[in-house]
Amino acid sequence: MGIIIGAVVTGLIIGSLGRLVLPGKQDISLGMTILVGIAAAVVGGFAAAALGVGETGGVDWIKLVIQVGLAAAGVTAYISYSNR
Repeated sequence: MGIIIGAVVTGLIIGSLGRLVLPGKQDISLGMTILVGIAAAVVGGFAAAALGVGETGGVDWIKLVIQVGLAAAGVTAYISYSNR
C-alpha cells in the first residue's frame, strides 16, 4: 500500500512541476496530471540510470530535471491529443 501512495505523491509532484514549467493554463485533470507524473517519474528514473546519473551523493537534480521535462512533454502531448 505504501508503494502505491508513494507513486501517487511522486506523480502529483512531478506532474505538477511539469505543468508549472509550461506557459499558460493547461486543460488537464488532476488524475491525468498524476498519471503523467507517475509515467514521467518511472521513465525518467530509467533514463537517468542509463545515463549514469540516477543515484548521486545528494539530491538527484539531473534526474529530477529529466523527470520534469518528461512530465512537461507528457502534458503537452496529452493536451494536443485531447484537443483533436
